[in-house]
Amino acid sequence: MNLPNKLTVLRVILIPFFVFFLMAPYFPGYGNYIAVAIFIVASLTDMLDGKIARKYNLVTNFGKFMDPLADKLLVCSALICLVETGQLASWIVIVIIAREFIISGFRLVAADNGVVIAASYWGKFKTTFQMLMVIVLILDLPHPAFAVLGVALTWIALILTIVSLVDYIAKNKDVLKEQK
Repeated sequence: MNLPNKLTVLRVILIPFFVFFLMAPYFPGYGNYIAVAIFIVASLTDMLDGKIARKYNLVTNFGKFMDPLADKLLVCSALICLVETGQLASWIVIVIIAREFIISGFRLVAADNGVVIAASYWGKFKTTFQMLMVIVLILDLPHPAFAVLGVALTWIALILTIVSLVDYIAKNKDVLKEQK
């Protein structure tokens, strides 16, 4: 278990703590700040594990599988919590989660054919904006500019979700042709 893989596992371990502090009624007025801090730490491990793995040639099959899964678990957990708190429309979360299922299915089909599909830049931008959106929505600071920022980040994240899906399928459509 190398350092990038340990960071990925840490990200998964942080998810229940993040959800607990965000949703538990025991921390009125500051639970969301603890949740944001945990979310930011978990998000930074996403950036860090990939950089370390590539820089020191520590890329593993475990990392290729678990890193994107850990990202999806973190972001989807946050999005579902934001629906529960009324800060995000459920249809937006459905679109984002549906994209994740489609891409995961696509990757499984590709893996069945011995093809590993790397994350695209659109996918990385999508993840970055989703994480920024989550942070801003959880902080929920009482300022009009912050509210506008939350709405803008939500729409940008949603658009990037759709663009990255279309890009992913267009670039890898041959994977589906091999299944006939």
